[in-house]
Amino acid sequence: MDPKMHFGELFTFACLAAPALGLNTAKILQEYFGNDASWYSDRIPIFESSASDIQDVYYYRWKIFRAHQRDLGADGYISTEFLEDVSWQTQPSALLIDAANMHLREGRWCRDRRFKDDYRNFLFGPNKNPYQFSESMADGAWQGYLVDGVSDTITGLLDSMQSVYTGWNTTSMSTGGYDVSKNLYWIQPLTDATEYTIASIDASGGADGFTGGNAFRPSINSYQYANALAISNIASLAGNKDIAQQYKEKAAVIKDTVQNSLWNSTYEHFIDRYKVDNDDVKYWDFIRGRELVGFVPWTHDLPDDTPDFAQAWKHLIDSSKLAGPHGLRTNEPSYEYYMRQYRYEGDKRECQWNGPAWPYQTTQVLAALANLLDHYPKAVAANVISKVDYTKILKQYAQLHYNPNRGGILDLEEDYDAATGLPIVGLARSPHYFHSGFIDLILSGLVGVRPSADDTLEINPAADGSSISYFRAENILYHGHEIAVQWDATGARYGQKGLIVEVDGKRAASSNSLSRLTVNVSRKSPPSVNRPIALSVQQGSSTNYPRGTVSVTNDTDTAGIHGAIDGRVYFFPETDIANGWNTPTGNGSEVWYQIDFESSTKLQSAEIAFFANDTQKFDAPSNYRVQTSQSGKWANVSNGKFGKVIANGIIKASWDAVSSQSIRLYFTPKKGLQARLIELKVFGA
Repeated sequence: MDPKMHFGELFTFACLAAPALGLNTAKILQEYFGNDASWYSDRIPIFESSASDIQDVYYYRWKIFRAHQRDLGADGYISTEFLEDVSWQTQPSALLIDAANMHLREGRWCRDRRFKDDYRNFLFGPNKNPYQFSESMADGAWQGYLVDGVSDTITGLLDSMQSVYTGWNTTSMSTGGYDVSKNLYWIQPLTDATEYTIASIDASGGADGFTGGNAFRPSINSYQYANALAISNIASLAGNKDIAQQYKEKAAVIKDTVQNSLWNSTYEHFIDRYKVDNDDVKYWDFIRGRELVGFVPWTHDLPDDTPDFAQAWKHLIDSSKLAGPHGLRTNEPSYEYYMRQYRYEGDKRECQWNGPAWPYQTTQVLAALANLLDHYPKAVAANVISKVDYTKILKQYAQLHYNPNRGGILDLEEDYDAATGLPIVGLARSPHYFHSGFIDLILSGLVGVRPSADDTLEINPAADGSSISYFRAENILYHGHEIAVQWDATGARYGQKGLIVEVDGKRAASSNSLSRLTVNVSRKSPPSVNRPIALSVQQGSSTNYPRGTVSVTNDTDTAGIHGAIDGRVYFFPETDIANGWNTPTGNGSEVWYQIDFESSTKLQSAEIAFFANDTQKFDAPSNYRVQTSQSGKWANVSNGKFGKVIANGIIKASWDAVSSQSIRLYFTPKKGLQARLIELKVFGA
């Protein structure tokens, strides 16, 4: 018997009861995902809660996750930040690494490990761009391991992770690096993905702040601390004790220096010191104000557990400081340039971090708060902040997802006015923005699945039991086991009162309150990963192979035709971003979309995605068929098995393998309606 187990857990093990009835998965998936439910059915944990807004946003965030999985063909999947291309991404993949840690933390709960693993491999592979922004990619990889427990998928990246880490130590970088004299990392706020901070605005004398303002920030130093610990832990998995010790020592140096140099006792907060020295600001001076970024050290468990450091958290819930009526402010209203708008695209406001509520940093703060509530007993004892605040801020964050500018639909944009809750940046690129997390905040925070490298399952919900009367999360794959966590304050919802943990369908622990439960679980191999390669994906130019052509155009440019093979699949009807080829309005005639390969290619199956929206008058076609070219002649594929035509979901088709240089999808748009072919993926034998 594990001596660490609490009496309540011992009692539970002695009195095992039948597991609670599970949720109606099929009904829930159909309600939230419609025709696309099959994509989610074996991939996501199922969750319900008495807080309906949190529940709705949870499933919406899985839609965001799914929409931003870009298939790069042989290069695997990556997570993107925008649904459309932006000028500052890495071409042709659309890579942006600033939110990679959040993408990986969201993806670690997806039962299909391909998305997380492919993305992680790309981040550290030959097409990486690790200095595009400040990053905590190694930590993101480690966080994934804590859930799936599969070591051989990350130990092979150890050399690349060390190379990336070492690169940040150069003095030749113009926007970020390491100051040997201070034992601290510095970064330009823009390169920290946070333009117009106190540091950058004040370094310009208040005139601007888009660039400049190089500073020793809590963010990049916390990221490098987390990366160093991750590399140390991964090296231990690989059996390399020397590297493990080396990076453990690097992390210890950063920790000590951040606590000694970036903690400001006057502000009771971790804040920037200047790297830049000019007429407006001086090297090594503190910036003049608190920013939300000061909580990032707790996101990565950097600070010691002391009552002094705990005082920072009182500013988070102070309405005159960082707590806005509708969101967390990125800095305080007392700052001279709070919410002054400097940057526009035409007459529309652009991104700034001088006060707006950002989902990105709200995610960091909630992850930090979950850590504090879980394993900072002295901070909790200081009674500065509690589970009540976690739940309140999480609900406030959930509300930001409802976009009043689009009729109240779920549509997360870039940043918000903390005073009103209204979106600030509402540009064409902004809808369904993936620069934040939410799924992880539910599963590791609210529900309290605290992933561990040990053969243990720890559950410690951050939920406030007085405002969350019930929740259940199931279909969670943890260390190869099926996990479910259930809370029912009264027993009225599930027929069983209290907190219950199930492992592989059997009750493993319980408590009358939302308190920590620990269960020993042996490590099991999770299901194998299926990695079919789409041969049709074209990341780059529409003139390269594979190449898409169409039978007839309808005011459709080359980008629209290329969009049907660009590896992006999403079904958001309200977005202005038209992903795929729009046919002419149907008149009973058949049209086709053709993919040409550079050489003869063996083809055997396809996944087809059509869009439908009544308002925009799009619908799936009435029928479809597939042909390949043989010796210059087109012929139907043999023994075709064609799935039912649906819209806003995936149609699967297969046939006898055939070698061909070209393939055509024929279909007939319905009369009076257009068809939009969102994606045509073709697979080999």
